[in-house]
Amino acid sequence: MQPTFAIKGRPEGKWYVVDAKDKTLGRVATRVAAILRGKHRPDYTPSLDLGDAVVVINAEKVRLTGKKLTDKRLYRHSGYLGGLKSQPVGQLLKTHPERVFEHAVKGMLPGNRLGRRLYRKLHVYAGPEHPHAAQKPEPIDV
Repeated sequence: MQPTFAIKGRPEGKWYVVDAKDKTLGRVATRVAAILRGKHRPDYTPSLDLGDAVVVINAEKVRLTGKKLTDKRLYRHSGYLGGLKSQPVGQLLKTHPERVFEHAVKGMLPGNRLGRRLYRKLHVYAGPEHPHAAQKPEPIDV
């Protein structure tokens, strides 16, 4: 009988940079969520944080298919009664393009403390510049 393989310690995490220019939002977000989760590694374990950090640049130039720019709405709540606010994705892409991408990726992560820890390793920037050059992120094509 084969024993169950268990990771001992946290392996050194890598940094990746993803250029979202002219790419479809959902396709890029699923790839980024898999890297954050660690599913690209041969030693993937569902209950452990084995993922790598991801820097997404050019979030303002991401594409959406169909009529999502006008029909799809993103919601947020202030925490007070009647505090639900909604905004069309097209309008949010003009004002805060990072939030659209972060919302897409966050919905693909687990809804527990592991998901919150993984979400902290996502860094999204609207333009082509990012302050993470010291981490030497590797470009990855999605």
